[in-house]
Amino acid sequence: MNGFIGLTKRNLLLYFKDRQAIIFSLLTPIIIFVLYILFLKDNYADSMLQIVETMHLSISAKSIDQIVYTLLLSGIMGSSLITIPYSCLSTIVKDKETKVDHDIATTPMKRYQIALAYYTGATISAFLMTALLFTVGLLFLHGLGNLYMDGYTILQLYGLIFFGSISATACIMVLVLFFKSTSASDACYGLLSAGCGFVIGAYIPLSQFSDSIQNVCNLLPATHSTMMIRNLLSKGVLDHMEKTIMGGDMFVKEIKNVFSYHATMFGHDLSIMHSLLYIGILFVLSIFAIILIYAKTYRRK
Repeated sequence: MNGFIGLTKRNLLLYFKDRQAIIFSLLTPIIIFVLYILFLKDNYADSMLQIVETMHLSISAKSIDQIVYTLLLSGIMGSSLITIPYSCLSTIVKDKETKVDHDIATTPMKRYQIALAYYTGATISAFLMTALLFTVGLLFLHGLGNLYMDGYTILQLYGLIFFGSISATACIMVLVLFFKSTSASDACYGLLSAGCGFVIGAYIPLSQFSDSIQNVCNLLPATHSTMMIRNLLSKGVLDHMEKTIMGGDMFVKEIKNVFSYHATMFGHDLSIMHSLLYIGILFVLSIFAIILIYAKTYRRK
């Protein structure tokens, strides 16, 4: 147990002491934020205002902005659940390339303990960084106006971030274990960073894509986590509109359809519980895969 804790601590320190790794792991969330401020915010707001005008409703631009910013924050959270774990897990590839894994393999630790130490370190790093981003974003949203969010909902959101961290890290680690060089790992990271904003629906709502593309996007646990965070973040505002505005229920229904508040896979709309179950199954399968792959790939020398 001491070896497991020590290796986990070592992996945590490697990430948090590397400022460049932290900056690059946050690069995609930063890009999403900049794009929202410069372009996407107005596009999303205009789309919602068109719905308002079509339905002849009386909804203020400030209320629209609140919904738009919840979409922004959920997109940042979703991308963080991909880029931060990947950046932390790159330690595995670096250790293999520099032969550090040979030294680790000579310790009395079991190989599954070594694999789980890498996983645990990356999960803790991902949760802490994503939770920090969420806290800053939540304070920003509260500064814009009342989100009608109670303490229990906030706790649920932190719970979703934790659940998203453990599941996304497990799935990403399965991929990272196959890389033998940092150049190949970095190339894959570049592709993920460029594409994750589209996959989770941060740039364009997934409802705008074809059914086949939506099916592929919703295979990733981070997409489901983003969707669930989006639902909880805007639930208070949307519920308030639904109860206080005549015709607000139709507006809320249209918003949820257009901006993908529910995952759709193979022609079926998944509920929150279905998404949680799907992520849970992927997590369990990924943990088993990690242990098996590490045992075969990283043998004692």
